[in-house]
Amino acid sequence: MKSFSPIFSLPTSNPPASISAFTFHSLPFSLHAQIKNPKTQKNPTLNKRSSNPTIDISPTPVLTPTISPPSSVPPKKVLVPLGFGTEEMEAVIIIDILRRAGAAVTVASVEEQLVVEASAGTKLVADAFISDCSSQTFDLVALPGGMPGSARLRDCKILQEITTKQAEQKRLYSAICAAPAVTLLPWGLLKRKQITCHPAFMGKLSQFWAVKSNFQVSGELTTSRGPGTSFEFAVSLVEQLFGESVAKEVCDSTLLSSDDVREEEFNEVSWSLDHTPHVLIPLANGFEEVEVVTIIDILRRANAYVTVASVERSLQILGSNGTKIIADKAISAASESIYDLIILAGGISGAERLHKSRILKKLLKEQVSAGRFFGALGSSPAILQKQGLLKEKRVTAHPSVISTLSDSVNGTQVIIDGKLITSKGLSTATNFALANVSKLFGKARARSVAEGLVFKYPG
Repeated sequence: MKSFSPIFSLPTSNPPASISAFTFHSLPFSLHAQIKNPKTQKNPTLNKRSSNPTIDISPTPVLTPTISPPSSVPPKKVLVPLGFGTEEMEAVIIIDILRRAGAAVTVASVEEQLVVEASAGTKLVADAFISDCSSQTFDLVALPGGMPGSARLRDCKILQEITTKQAEQKRLYSAICAAPAVTLLPWGLLKRKQITCHPAFMGKLSQFWAVKSNFQVSGELTTSRGPGTSFEFAVSLVEQLFGESVAKEVCDSTLLSSDDVREEEFNEVSWSLDHTPHVLIPLANGFEEVEVVTIIDILRRANAYVTVASVERSLQILGSNGTKIIADKAISAASESIYDLIILAGGISGAERLHKSRILKKLLKEQVSAGRFFGALGSSPAILQKQGLLKEKRVTAHPSVISTLSDSVNGTQVIIDGKLITSKGLSTATNFALANVSKLFGKARARSVAEGLVFKYPG
């Protein structure tokens, strides 16, 4: 067993009888299960637009990484390709974690357009076309999964050439979910490698080389199981690129090292509805992309109608770590409908911009006065506090803002108080989203969604 660090251990390329998976000693979840292939949920009553805000497909600005590498060290270059049907949680978590570590990540479209609709309907905007990357040298190529996204990656000849060259020159390459079996296997890049992938595709792999671990490192190749193992997968890539200390910093900064209680509920009330829940997720520049994409993905997997609304002048919204998303509509158009649940994502600058939206402020006030559900995570509970919507409510939030809240609860990832739900942010976003599913649809639905994510749902 080769150990990169005290944070986690990585299985070697020799196939022992049993292999222990990557382990965060204090990570607040373990992850395993089966697939569900989500389809975009179209909202028949909320998709009509009454205004025409712009979609500005512009280059990603140069961002300052959360963890700055020494000035004398050139940045590590990483390629993350996207295709129609790519799994958005996997793609965005990989991009976000690697950028936090200081990597220069290029998100490349294998399609004929930069806007790529992912498996649960999130519209991601790539930085470049894959053809722009063919002459570049990367320290890592990381393939997200999803179907048909993995097949779209497989059929891209340029990406095949880039990844094959990467393997031949003994540079790092990786794949998660369906991508090891659907993309790398036909390319012949799994030979004599121990691999894992999503449980639904394990049958395609050689029984001798396949392992049932959350992630697997075999020489230059790293593979993983699904959306629910994306954090482990991404941090393992960080450690291989940057070393143990940077990986630990990333774990600490994203709350992955937390051993908080998963969930607490106060003043319990029923959230059950006699119709499919309609959920509004407002977005502003500077939003926390992992939180947003995780919530959208999981709620749509549960078959909720999710509307993503921009409070900016453009439908294209830029996240705090450079991920660009195309909203479904402007907040002005979204405000014409009634939502069962409104969720505010974090990101300090994004939360501040949400707070400045008069339309959103009115929507939130009406939501609370009408006795409908609302939630916030990360730094966004501070918005609710400023707007006077947290009176006599127990809440949690990101450590950077929790001290400003009047009745906060420390040591818990997700707090439900009546019709309000709050969470600490980023690494707690999956538990937050599943808690929403559990309240709206029941625990059986939440457990089923968690299985599709390869995420262990308690109880």
